[in-house]
Amino acid sequence: MKFITWLHDISGQDVALFGGKNASLGELYRNLSERGINVPHGFALSAQAYTRFIAAAGLEKKIEELLADLDKSDVKELKRRGRRIREMMLKAELPDDIKREIEGAYEELEKKYGKNVDVAVRSSATAEDLPSASFAGQYDTFLNITGKESLLHTVRKCYASLFTDRAISYREDRGFSHFDIQLSIGVQKMVRADRACSGVIFTIDPESGFDKVIYLTGSWGLGELVVQGAVNPDGFYVFKPTLKEGYNAIIEKKRGTKHKMLVYGEEGIVERDVPGHMSDAFILSDGEIVTLAKWAMEIENHYGRSMDIEWAKDGISGELFIVQARPETVHSQRKSFSVYELMERGEIIVEGEAIGSKIGRGNAKIIRNVDEMEEFKEGDVLVADMTDPDWEPIMKIASAIVTNRGGRTCHAAIVSRELGIPAVIGTGWATEKIKDEGEITVDCSEGIGRVYKGLLRYEEREISFDSVPKTETKIMMNVAIPEKAFLLSQIPSDGVGLARLEFIINSRIGIHPMALVEYEKLKVARDEHIQRIVEEIERKTAAYRDKKAFYTDHLAMGIAKIAAAFYPNDVIVRFSDFKTNEYARLLGGNLYEPMEHNPMLGWRGASRYYDEKFREAFGLECRAIKKVREEMGLTNVKVMVPFCRRVEEGIKVIQTMEAFGLKRDDIDVYVMCEVPSNVMLAEEFAQIFDGFSIGSNDLTQLTLGLDRDSNLISHLFDERDEAVKRMIERVISAAKKYGRKIGICGQAPSDFPEFAEFLVEQGIDSISLNPDAVMKIREIVAEKERMMHSPR
Repeated sequence: MKFITWLHDISGQDVALFGGKNASLGELYRNLSERGINVPHGFALSAQAYTRFIAAAGLEKKIEELLADLDKSDVKELKRRGRRIREMMLKAELPDDIKREIEGAYEELEKKYGKNVDVAVRSSATAEDLPSASFAGQYDTFLNITGKESLLHTVRKCYASLFTDRAISYREDRGFSHFDIQLSIGVQKMVRADRACSGVIFTIDPESGFDKVIYLTGSWGLGELVVQGAVNPDGFYVFKPTLKEGYNAIIEKKRGTKHKMLVYGEEGIVERDVPGHMSDAFILSDGEIVTLAKWAMEIENHYGRSMDIEWAKDGISGELFIVQARPETVHSQRKSFSVYELMERGEIIVEGEAIGSKIGRGNAKIIRNVDEMEEFKEGDVLVADMTDPDWEPIMKIASAIVTNRGGRTCHAAIVSRELGIPAVIGTGWATEKIKDEGEITVDCSEGIGRVYKGLLRYEEREISFDSVPKTETKIMMNVAIPEKAFLLSQIPSDGVGLARLEFIINSRIGIHPMALVEYEKLKVARDEHIQRIVEEIERKTAAYRDKKAFYTDHLAMGIAKIAAAFYPNDVIVRFSDFKTNEYARLLGGNLYEPMEHNPMLGWRGASRYYDEKFREAFGLECRAIKKVREEMGLTNVKVMVPFCRRVEEGIKVIQTMEAFGLKRDDIDVYVMCEVPSNVMLAEEFAQIFDGFSIGSNDLTQLTLGLDRDSNLISHLFDERDEAVKRMIERVISAAKKYGRKIGICGQAPSDFPEFAEFLVEQGIDSISLNPDAVMKIREIVAEKERMMHSPR
């Protein structure tokens, strides 16, 4: 055949003939099928066929004339000319020799798969899917095409998609000539995802560029709704290093709403509501997630770069398939790392998924359809139900994007990453709750996407890693928010000295653990207030029959995300340190928490863990740690006991841990040094714990006898006070005597460089800092160490 080649004869070197998409498909089929990766078979129409079609129809000169003096910023004129070109192409006839080849190849597919085989028809431009340009969704794909006549008409529709408004605009922006690019067309056997599910895989975290994870996302039915952002899909993270070692390395599972799905109807593809039981369920089993992740790693290894992969599950055969793979194009080009920080707070209008880590602000402009695009001005914040490729001319002039629907691999997410602007997607109600023309701030800096009322102040700081000094003292980081961990791990550090469970419990769970432990008892209570709590718990935990498993799983996933980000460096996880008033604020908390006049000095930390009133709740934390270490393989996780007042308490806590499966010999256990008794009896504490971490906030409070939250005496609170420093000197000395690790995770060294120098002088092993202080203090510590070692 002159114009058609089967996938098994196409390689990744054939981009000039078949475009990036089809060259990649051929590369996949001929090289990876033999490794057990399922790729549907098919054929590709070469770019030469497109050139022949344009020439035979006499279209080149007409198109050149229509685009000669185009002002791409004139949205109305761009739409008019694009529509005229597409009309001409759809009316033109395919040359007879091309038609015969297409019909012959389709007949071959019918022999393999049956009469009127259903096929997917994909556009593949010769400059598409290159590392320097993503062309995300620029050219059209058509699904469930059956019969020769329908296929021939669809080929012309693919050719016409080379001149959609967004494709014309994109090429103009990137400096591509409209005739330097030709179109190849791929024809593959359809995977019946309409009866199952489909989605996208990145072999790199799409937000941070963290390359040790596979990010997999998907929804019920055909994959177009995921790409369009019409559904909020399920999302899964799999950790590559421990997946290679054979662990069930799924470190996060996030259930999407998935209310809509695309299926085949009597007249083409139709959108249907997803039944409630399917919407609440995950689309894939753990085994299927692991299989796709392993395939993704194979594909990444074959190509030698980060990849963006499409997958589908056939609902008839139950088999999984890879239907596309292309180079990831955003993070492969990152050259710097910027930290954004909101300097003031305001009223939160909506929340959703954060895309990127930036902050943007401007006048909100609600756009409901393509016809309203002319009203959009540069610097406005685009607010929409969802976006599609037709909207790209205004997306690139927006200061930020907010959508009702969509997941992290939808069109709005892909384009906002490439453009480098913040986006908050999947908010549910943005177009209703945000006021048109109102001033708003879009914040993606904290891992959760928030839209605030008003123009709030923020700062951007560039962090350079060009010259990172080495230090004998470990420079670690305090991390609370799992969603920020992948990004923060790019700052050179020696691990995490303090991972707080409180944020994970607050943001990911929001329910008092004892309300889950005693859920069955609460269900039969006759109290109206308790029944309202039960209803809310049921709503939050609908996917879990075992409510305790909800707590354990979500806690484990939060811990795992931080542990994976800094693997294989140590991540020291502090068991929960809520006070009674803080626990009471959780759903159901008022049923279990006493009223205390001074919660700061009350029932907190170690005293809870062995207490019968909380022991089972502490067991959930132990099981979460056990799951992270033993099932996910993240053995870099160590644990830390806060507010342990007495040596006897420490012994009781360790015994309780062992009762819940955390064996003392298998895991390092640290104790917070934040109570004067920890210092006075440091040698005794050193005999039962593997190390200390100084909590300078509480230690200062209790050494100086003041309430650190009181404005009246706040001027007296100072970690640099001589009494506090002597306490620290004493505990470091005791730790060294018994060969125990000693670090600090309190605020002081982040705020006061001279305090960091003092710690180095005392021989502390590690200093754990706020992320924004890591680079500055690392340089100070390196200089201090140099001075200490240099001859006097």
